[in-house]
Parts: sequence; structure tokens; C-alpha cells
Amino acid sequence: MGQMSMKASVLLAIPIFAMTTSLTVHAQSSNSAAASSQFQIGSSLEAIADPPVPRPNTKPCVVTLLSNQAFENFNNADYTYTPPAQCPGAWAKVILTADFSIQPGVQFDRTGQLFLGDVNIYFGTTAEPLQTQTDTWHVERDLTDYTSLFKTPQTGFASLGNIIGEDGLNSIIFGTFKLEFYPANFLNPAPRTADEVLPLPNTGGTATLNNTTPELTQTFTLPTNVENAYLDVIAQSQNEEEQWFFCLPDALGNSVGVCGNTAFRQVNISIDGTPAGVAPVFPWIYTGGIDPGLWSPIPGVQTLNLLPYRVDLTPFAGVLSNGQPHTIGVTVFNAFEYFSTVANLLVYEDHGSRKVTGEVTENNLAAPNPAVVNNVTTDASGNITGVVTVTSAQNFTIAGFVNTSHGRVSTKIQQNVNFSNAQTLTDTATQFGQSIVQTSTINGTTTTQVGPLVNAKKTSVSYPFTGGFLETLETNGDIEQTSSISQNFLRSDADTLEGFPIFQSSVSNQVNSQDTAVFVPSPTGFSLGSTSGQKTTQSYVFKDSLGNCYSRTLNAANNELTKVTDQQECHGGFRF
Repeated sequence: MGQMSMKASVLLAIPIFAMTTSLTVHAQSSNSAAASSQFQIGSSLEAIADPPVPRPNTKPCVVTLLSNQAFENFNNADYTYTPPAQCPGAWAKVILTADFSIQPGVQFDRTGQLFLGDVNIYFGTTAEPLQTQTDTWHVERDLTDYTSLFKTPQTGFASLGNIIGEDGLNSIIFGTFKLEFYPANFLNPAPRTADEVLPLPNTGGTATLNNTTPELTQTFTLPTNVENAYLDVIAQSQNEEEQWFFCLPDALGNSVGVCGNTAFRQVNISIDGTPAGVAPVFPWIYTGGIDPGLWSPIPGVQTLNLLPYRVDLTPFAGVLSNGQPHTIGVTVFNAFEYFSTVANLLVYEDHGSRKVTGEVTENNLAAPNPAVVNNVTTDASGNITGVVTVTSAQNFTIAGFVNTSHGRVSTKIQQNVNFSNAQTLTDTATQFGQSIVQTSTINGTTTTQVGPLVNAKKTSVSYPFTGGFLETLETNGDIEQTSSISQNFLRSDADTLEGFPIFQSSVSNQVNSQDTAVFVPSPTGFSLGSTSGQKTTQSYVFKDSLGNCYSRTLNAANNELTKVTDQQECHGGFRF
């Protein structure tokens, strides 16, 4: 990186060895059925604005998979699942709840995953510990689409690698995982769900995608009556490209000591080697990322509960139904070191027919071809400054049909996929900094025709992201780092039937955080010393055209919760 060697403090998550904050008791409810969580002002425990999964008003049966399981090594925690005898189905909803705690002390953030029959049903990261009290948090995931997975007894495991006793790391993490099954009734009917849920990979948990192993593939021979197919995918950045959005073109990255391959990443999906879809990668930041002080008590967007991106493969349903083996491929464009990747294939069958036919009629999706503009210069003193930009644009259509028991169903997917990362770099004898303005969007329309009826669904997904850090080397060897981050998850959906609007919804989940931290040299690199000027805000808003609305804003300062505001944005839903 030139004259300085400070990357360990910003490009990889670091544990908190010391942190100047006052800690108080947190009173957040862990009751997953509660309409909203309870927060205590002045608390430093995890505070998350995300809403609970909406529940039917039927009484659920609860199956505990693991209870207060300790994670203190890299051994998987196995369990045996049995469907609830008191609630044999049908189910209006199936919800996973997970409650975690971490002992006070020193620990890295860790990746946690839960598998049932090798199908991933939870993927998230953990909080770094507080110094004087146990931290706790609660997450949920709606698994109703995976209903067929829960109909038979089978085994599963939790994977949450953790180290105790090395380099001062001493905090054990505990987790409790439960499934809630809500019986269907007249007012809460069972929705249509996938007939099969098939994992990629089908053994051993996640796949590691990097330069040497760039693709995850799995071959399936599917039923001969596939009507719809979808792929839920999570690609989690790790190791050198944990903060992949700060990566630079190879030559520049090598010269300043950061990751290469540019700052563009994207998941590409293929079927039998043919491009079949894309998924953007959300710029997740874990609780030790950049500056741990940024993320206490409010973590980044989805940090504790990484949500999958669903890719619609329905135009290929006719091909997938031909009785031949087909290979689903998942790659992360530009991945080198490395992305932990899982995917689940959801198959919906035509129950009125044992065999369907069909074909793909159009597919012009090509591999991305990002453009790089490098305006970074080096002066006579060796100071490096300037802006480097990487952009990518793809516009494509994939269409196909399948002949079902209720007629021909035609599906056309049209998407505009755009990415831009403009990064300002500063590298001098006493300072190193990177700041970025990044946008990642998919705007698409999925048109489905059954007989004369045409349904169109417009979806816009956007991940605006800005921020950066500036490190200053002090005369005593400490590093002062000023950081600010703004993450946003935006999604809007609009359904029409024969051109008439029938439903709209929107979600916004934004976290803004800033902090100034001092990193102190230690035998293992750098530890976090004092912090100042810490402020964080999370705002989560959901609205739909049925009048449903949820709004919550959390504010924190000096690593303590200062304000909770509910329903401020709920002045009405959409109006047609």
C-alpha cells in the first residue's frame, strides 16, 4: 500500500479488545410472536428495526431443533427433525426463529448457518461481544415456500465455527433454533408451495467460490411435470474480499495492498452451461467490518440475517421436464478469495399432469463485460490519489413456455441490470483512505400468459451504498480512523392483470453509521481502543396497496440506543 501498513484494521473484521462505552441492561423481548420488539433506551445490546414475520391467527406447533447450543469450535451441531404430530398440515405459514447470545469478552464476528437435509434454511453472521454483559439478538425467516421440506423426518446441522483460547478470543456463542407451524383454516388458507426443495451443494454445507474453484454446480433429474422453478441464492463475501466493494483493479490493488479484480461482483446462474439469470450481491458488512464501533448496538442491513435473492428459472420449465439430467451452475463474477455460497432450487409441479412439454423461445443473456476507468495518479513523492470507476450494464430477455394440464403457460423475463462503483483513493506517508459511491439495480418485468389472460409483475431491486474511511498514522503508532457508511435495501413490486393494477408493495431498509476509532497495535495486529462521535440510524419501512404498513426507526449514539420511533411513515399505503 505504499508507505503505510494499516489494512488489517479495515479490510477484515477485527475483534473488540477494548471499547470505551457504558453498558446497560437490554430489555428486548425474544417472543417471536410479538407484534414488535421492546427496546430500552441506553442499551448497548443488539437493536434491529426489521419487523417480525407476519403470523396467521392460528395456534402454532413449535419444534425445537437446537436449544442453547454452544458454539466454541468448528464442529457442526447435529440434530434430528420430526414433523409436529399435533399440526400435520396443511400449514398456512412456516417460520424459523433463531435466538443467539454471545458471552462478554473478545471474539470475531462469525458466520452461522442452519441446514435441514442439506437445504440451507438460515444464513447470517454474529455480533461481536460486549465487554461486561451478554449480548443477545433474535432473527426470523419465512420458510413457507419450503413446506415440502418439513413433511418428513430427517437430520440437519448447524454450522457456526468459533475459536476459544487462541489470541485472547474467549467468547462462546449460543443459539436456539425453532420452527413454528401455523395450521391452515378458512381464513388462513395454505398457499401453493414448492413440491421439491433441492440444495446446491447437496452435501457438506456451503461451497467456496474463488479463482481456482469459480463455479458451484449440481446435476438433477427433475420430475417430468415442472411448471415453475426458482433458485434462492446467497453469496457471502469472505477473507480478502470481505469488503469487496473496496477492491480495485489488479495492478492498482497490488500497489496499495488491497484486494483486486475490481469492485464489481455479481452472481451468474446457468442451466447446462447456458446463462439463465443473474443476482446482485448485497454489500453486507459484518459487525467487525471496517470499524466494530460502527455496528454497536445497531448492525448493518441484514448483517445478522442474510436474505437470499430469488432468480426465476420458469422459462426453462419445459426443458427441465424432459426427463434428462440438467446441471444448475452458480458463479460469482470476479470472485477470488472467496465467497461462501449456497442455493436452493424450488420446483413447482403441474399436479394435473405427469408430463409436460415446452421450450425456451428467447435467451439473449450474455456474460457481464464491466468497464473500468482509472484516473488514479502517483506524484513524485509517491502519493497516490484519484478516482477509479467500474460499471456494468446488461439488458436481456429470457422467454419460454410449458404445455400444462390447464393450457400453455408462457413466461417472459425482461431485466435491466446495472452496477456502478466510483472509488476515491488516498495513499500518502501518513494517511490511507477509500470512499465509494455505489449503485446496484435490477429493474425487471415478468410477463405470464395463460390462455388469453396476461399477468405482468414489475420488480425493482436497488442497493444504494456510499461511504468510506480515512486512516491517519499517529506518531505513537496508533491509527485514527474516521468512517461513515450508508447502506440501503430497496425493493418495489407491482402486479397487473390485463393491464389493471392488482397489488403493489415496497420495502426500504437503510442504515447510516459514523464513528471515529483509534486502533492500537497489538501482538495479533490491531485492537480497537477508544471511539468518539459514534452515531447510527436504522429506518425500516414496508407498505402495500392493501393498507398494510410497518415503520420503525432506531437511533443510537456513543454505542447506546437513544430513540425508537414507530409507524412514523405509516400515513397510508398505495393508492391506485
